[in-house]
Amino acid sequence: MGKAQEKEPEELEKQDDASAVSEETSVHLTDEEINDVVGALKAEDSDVVHSALDELGPADIAELIEKIKQEDRNTLIQLYSDALDPSVFTEMDTELIRLTLSEMPALQIAEMISDLETDDALLLIEPLHPTLQKEVLRNLSHQTRTAMEEGLSFPEDSAGRLMRREMVAIPEFWTIGKTIDYLRSVSDELPEDFFDVFIIDPAYRLKGEIPLSRVISAKRSEKIMDLNLREPHPIPADMDQEDVAHLFRRENIVSAPVVDENNRLIGTITIDDVVDVIDKEAQEDLLRLVGVDQGDLYRAVISTASARFRWLFINLLTAIFASIVISFFDATIEQIVALAILMPIVASMGGNAGTQALTVAVRAIATHQLSGTNTMRVIWKETLVGAINGVLFAVITGLTAAFWFSSATLGMVIASAMIINLLVAGLFGAGIPIVLNTMGSDPAVSSTVLLTTITDVVGFLAFLGLAALFLI
Repeated sequence: MGKAQEKEPEELEKQDDASAVSEETSVHLTDEEINDVVGALKAEDSDVVHSALDELGPADIAELIEKIKQEDRNTLIQLYSDALDPSVFTEMDTELIRLTLSEMPALQIAEMISDLETDDALLLIEPLHPTLQKEVLRNLSHQTRTAMEEGLSFPEDSAGRLMRREMVAIPEFWTIGKTIDYLRSVSDELPEDFFDVFIIDPAYRLKGEIPLSRVISAKRSEKIMDLNLREPHPIPADMDQEDVAHLFRRENIVSAPVVDENNRLIGTITIDDVVDVIDKEAQEDLLRLVGVDQGDLYRAVISTASARFRWLFINLLTAIFASIVISFFDATIEQIVALAILMPIVASMGGNAGTQALTVAVRAIATHQLSGTNTMRVIWKETLVGAINGVLFAVITGLTAAFWFSSATLGMVIASAMIINLLVAGLFGAGIPIVLNTMGSDPAVSSTVLLTTITDVVGFLAFLGLAALFLI
């Protein structure tokens, strides 16, 4: 081998710069960084721990807390909570918020909450045990406590829980100049980030909104009421957060006012909150399809096992039901062993095809893409897709079985069963979540169990029934 060519200093410098940029733009902590902090915790080296925490942003520290062992997490919270910005806790999973804050005194939690905007403060106080929650509320100022109690009075996962009360609202008779002067005079009291100025009448009813960019670009002498105000998208405080996210996505807005039943302005929701909602709801629907909770990663073993036991028990009952169907054909299976070998194929293919249709339907429901005008069209399409794939896989499995067991009749039987089961999988895969949603039930919770039962039973019944009819 020839001697490797040495790199010029300029090339090495460029590589170092590229490496530095890569490290700076990394969105996750490395294992080495995490182990360094854990090692310092165990060695009780507070200088190293403080230095590491100072260099990390809130999201990085939240990731660190999520990934270390529970005993190390408790040590970090108990000894170094004073070095943690309150916003660190808003970046955590809900279950982890509960676990970490439970290790802290109520007074300390109250001090953290007082430094946050109301939507973030409510995010921390929501998951706490009722006893600790009441103790924290007692340690808050009257104004903050009132805001928290009002927020907790709204339905869970509603706009009232999601909104922040810090906003900019001005009377409709003000001028641009007076508005700008007002914003400058109360700059310390303004929200950290805001995009729109809301226009209200003397009764605090919403009259319109104007983007902050237009406030800056308009002439000082112009009156607010003379401007072409943007039509607001008022959100009722009891609106479900999924509907809020859908509104933001459909209307392409970055903030929206929240109103009470009298159309009085009480808060605002911004796009960063909606991004969190979209992420949370997507994860929640995905996990519910298999009976898992979002907090399972951090919950105790016994608690997690208990929560999953209920779901698995339901699956056991459905499996027993499918086995009972098989038992009706025990004499048939005894005579033709090939049936025992082949029947899992039919059930498995039906289950997978049904899950595809179910996933499409659940997503369409979650994103409001389904209504009375297109429901039957979607169900028909998924049924047709199932039938087409059933025919294609019927040819493949039928020929395979015929050559494998030297029986053309057996090949025809499994081919027919495949068509029947995939057609049924498409029909019920799309239909079950739609029917559950119409009945007011969450389609992400129980659709999978029902679908698995149907595809298993139909698959076994079609395959074994046809076998008993044509092979015995």
